[in-house]
Amino acid sequence: MAAGYAEILRTRYATRLLAGTLVGRLPNATAAIAIVLFIRAEGGTYSLAGALAAVYGLSNAVGQPLLGRLVDLYGQPRVQLPAALVSALGMVAFAFTGTSALALSYLAVGVAGLFTPPLEGGLRALWPSVLRREEQVHTAYAMDAVAQEIMFTVGPLLVTLCVSLWSAQAALLVLNAIGVAGALSVVVSRPSRAWRSAPREAHWLGALRSPGLLALLAAYLFIGMALGSITVAALSYADEHGGDAVYGRLMAAIGLGALVGGLAYGARQWSGAPERRLRILVALLALCYLPLVLVPGEVAMMALTTLAGVFLAPSLACAFIVVDRHAPRGTVTEAFSWFVTTFTVGASAGTALAGPVVEWGGTRWAFAVPGLVGLGALAVLLATGRVLAATGRTTGVAGSSENDRNGAAEPGFSAGHQA
Repeated sequence: MAAGYAEILRTRYATRLLAGTLVGRLPNATAAIAIVLFIRAEGGTYSLAGALAAVYGLSNAVGQPLLGRLVDLYGQPRVQLPAALVSALGMVAFAFTGTSALALSYLAVGVAGLFTPPLEGGLRALWPSVLRREEQVHTAYAMDAVAQEIMFTVGPLLVTLCVSLWSAQAALLVLNAIGVAGALSVVVSRPSRAWRSAPREAHWLGALRSPGLLALLAAYLFIGMALGSITVAALSYADEHGGDAVYGRLMAAIGLGALVGGLAYGARQWSGAPERRLRILVALLALCYLPLVLVPGEVAMMALTTLAGVFLAPSLACAFIVVDRHAPRGTVTEAFSWFVTTFTVGASAGTALAGPVVEWGGTRWAFAVPGLVGLGALAVLLATGRVLAATGRTTGVAGSSENDRNGAAEPGFSAGHQA
């Protein structure tokens, strides 16, 4: 199982780019919990903490595709590093402003979210120029999805460790300094400096002019809603079955399932159209959400939540391939950034939806939400099957074909292959 991953990690620059991207994304992955802990330490209310975290999330959702488009136009170093510095300075300003000047706090958090560098989309744009075979890129997408699960598990632990060792303010400062270091590691690397987006057609919609990409984004809005709703439903379950410790175990179980599923998915090569495979994976993902409505005892519930996570990382890895195939020529980073934004907005909507459902119908009905919206994602993919089947070759939409002057690609697979 590990052979394919080991081969990728032995490739020059691969480990550095993956590690640098994950480290660079730590401030984003930990922003919500870091903001909440800091405001609580400052004596602010949970309502204030939630509002500030929401401002960060919304500004981040706006900034990702905009910065992604700039990366496609001007290259990675000229956008990623300045954005990382501005974002970090925004958090530094927030850390020293606290609750003493709320208008400045909101502004600082908004700036930090808006200028969060699109490292996630940038890494996926770089993989084809670093890896020589298409199947390796697909495996790298799976490894990327698995690494995200690890990051979102380790990140909150790092926040709480910094808080316990120093303070909530120090946690904000340290994590953002680490994030800038990660971004710097990526942008000074040769692949990042040499990467150029393919020539693009001037169009105000950018990546969103691709019908296939729009269909995929619509489907993954629902997948994001499923994940967001699970976090609220699990909290309601934990309140009835033992408190915060149970909640932590349920969230860890979902991450474990995604880790196992992602490792298994990336360990083999897959034939056939990824769009067809994606429908199967999303169907299995939705199917595994449905048993959560049984709300059994803790041990059985942990087993069900582990099962619920198994097809998450594989469906994400497959979706990354589909994004690449449907991104209009010269818009690959922007397309991946739109995917991140859509997923984030979906998760926020799912959280907002599940709260009232818990109050209206209780935990069981809250756990029905992820199953229902998962089926909604499948319905979108089925309804848009013809659109998704029309890849770049047949629609005139070229995929993420990048500059292969670097000699990183073999004939027939340009560095960011033609879809």
